[in-house]
Amino acid sequence: MKNCKSILIVEDDEDLSMTMKRSFERYNYGVACAKSLKEVEEIVKKSNFTNAVIDLKINGESGLEVIKFLNNFDKKIKIVMLTGYASITTTIMAIKSGACYYLAKPANVEMIIDAFDKENFDSKNAEIKISNKVTSLKNLEWEHIHKVLVDNKFNISKTAKILNMHRRTLSRKLQKRGISF
Repeated sequence: MKNCKSILIVEDDEDLSMTMKRSFERYNYGVACAKSLKEVEEIVKKSNFTNAVIDLKINGESGLEVIKFLNNFDKKIKIVMLTGYASITTTIMAIKSGACYYLAKPANVEMIIDAFDKENFDSKNAEIKISNKVTSLKNLEWEHIHKVLVDNKFNISKTAKILNMHRRTLSRKLQKRGISF
């Protein structure tokens, strides 16, 4: 990347990826896009990035694995996790893996740039702000289901077995949240 600011967008939604690419280019970022961990591994061999935006779920893979890979590759890359499946569990997992910030979709490019520009960036000491709002039982259940799902690399059968739940029941719960496999 020739620009001093460069970003790697890891997103499997082609339309969203291209929209973000054009938006970052308007802010003078050099941009590259990937749809899988394998593509990320190939791209980082050829280019250096100052920033990365990573979706939590990428074609059945976990974006957390991409964060770990990038963090091991170059600890200076500022990483923002972007997801439609926000939960406290995945926020903590993303920060521990090396992300500097965690944003729920929809998030615009200005919000992402603001996350990168936070002063005193240090992923090891990143602050997680959690509201004092009491979490509902339904949300706690969802966070637990999502954590187990991520731990099992989005394998529905394995997750259902660990949760001691019928596979169809788990599928229905996921569909209510707008997740389909």
